[in-house]
Amino acid sequence: MASQEEIFKKLIAHCKEYGFVFPSSEIYDGLAAVYDYGQNGVELKNNIKSYWWGAMTMLHDNVAGIDSAIFMHPNTWKASGHVDAFNDPLIDNRDSKKRYRADVLIEEAMAKFDEKIAKEVDKASKRFGESFDRELYIKTNPRVVEYAQKRDALHERFASAMNNNNLEELKRIIIDYEVVCPISGTKNWTDVRQFNLMFSTEIGSVADGATKIYLRPETAQGIFVNFLNVQKTGRMKIPFGIAQIGKAFRNEIVARQFIFRMREFEQMEMQFFVRPGEEMQWFEYWKEFRMKWHKALGLGDHKYRFHDHDKLAHYANAATDIEFEMPFGFKEVEGIHSRTDFDLSQHEQHSGKNIKYFDPELNESYVPYVVETSIGVDRMFLSIMAASYEEQPLEGGDSRVVLHLPPILAPNKVAILPLLKKDGLPEKAKEVMHLLKFDFKTIYDEKDSIGKRYRRQDAIGTPFCITIDHQTLEDRTVTIRHRDTMEQSRVPIADLHGIIDQKVNPKSVFKKLM
Repeated sequence: MASQEEIFKKLIAHCKEYGFVFPSSEIYDGLAAVYDYGQNGVELKNNIKSYWWGAMTMLHDNVAGIDSAIFMHPNTWKASGHVDAFNDPLIDNRDSKKRYRADVLIEEAMAKFDEKIAKEVDKASKRFGESFDRELYIKTNPRVVEYAQKRDALHERFASAMNNNNLEELKRIIIDYEVVCPISGTKNWTDVRQFNLMFSTEIGSVADGATKIYLRPETAQGIFVNFLNVQKTGRMKIPFGIAQIGKAFRNEIVARQFIFRMREFEQMEMQFFVRPGEEMQWFEYWKEFRMKWHKALGLGDHKYRFHDHDKLAHYANAATDIEFEMPFGFKEVEGIHSRTDFDLSQHEQHSGKNIKYFDPELNESYVPYVVETSIGVDRMFLSIMAASYEEQPLEGGDSRVVLHLPPILAPNKVAILPLLKKDGLPEKAKEVMHLLKFDFKTIYDEKDSIGKRYRRQDAIGTPFCITIDHQTLEDRTVTIRHRDTMEQSRVPIADLHGIIDQKVNPKSVFKKLM
């Protein structure tokens, strides 16, 4: 059985081979931690964004959307704290000359204890069979208890060091737990130091008159500076939210794990403005709604979990992550944060403008509190691809690679396949395609045997294949094949729209969220 690391490598290769993700500028040997989305990748990515946008702005009549500029006045980032405090703790290995995030190295050390626990549990499960009590075993097995205690002790030291910004303690943890460089295999570490992640550039045509500005490291600030614009022009009453999808940029020194951590990435963020004192009930609401949004895709409820923050940002009073089980462990795909009134207060102070909201029900003005939901499009993309990818053995020793993509997100909803390239079948196939293409993303394929074409569509996750044959010319019926089950049935052309729509229309998933 292939290891998770081997499967991940195969997934990365699959993404390139089938037009999902390419290394950026590949003909020039690429650019580290920057990727391009291919013809299938961009469709999947757009469908993810559409699913998020619809859930936010269509299902909530008090959430509106904007699209703010990437370039912002430099004082924006001074007010937000990014200029002074947007740092990562970095450490170098003197032998390999490679740089790492100290917190990531320690998190990976913690994960090793979890891996050891999982191995012990798996062995016991196979030994005891159906009578195995997982929870009891975890609580009582001496070896498992010992691993859990060591992990918890490491976790406590790590959380304390991060909360106190104790760089010396972070290095001491790395030394004490004998963390080695993956490249050199040595423990010859430098001290830990902070590194600002913002990209800077200059705006202006004359060098002497140019102004230093930054590429935004998040999309949230564009929402905050437009709070009053949206509130007044949209006549919005608190509570209400502002949603945005857009690019952000971070000069990640340790950018790895494919598209999980990149220097140019895309975010889907929503800032929800509430009365002071009501933020925690809305924090709980958005936690529940966002988790439902993820689970409604049907990738497996067990693959998601909440992870409450040990270290809260100085402006937050609650924060949790929705983590997804990637091939390299549970990792954050979305954050839900109660940001208090920090952001609007800071912009009010630095701009000198009044950003308070007048509440007609209370007959008073105040700076609203904010609950944020922030999800990485690229991480969401990776989680969906990882959960969908399967190398499936078939009868007779054959096998297939299939992407079990949620039908509402699949790049192509239906493939039209004439059985032969003659006898009027291509013409009839294009007629069927014309009937469907205005409602569903449709692909036409006539090259190779029908079996190879089925495999090709399985590999890109197309939910339905429709085969046009000689019988079609006689009675206007076609063979429809379902991706996941490979079941085939004969149906009238007139019924196709209803069959496909039932599976791929986002409405079917949106109804689960209400």
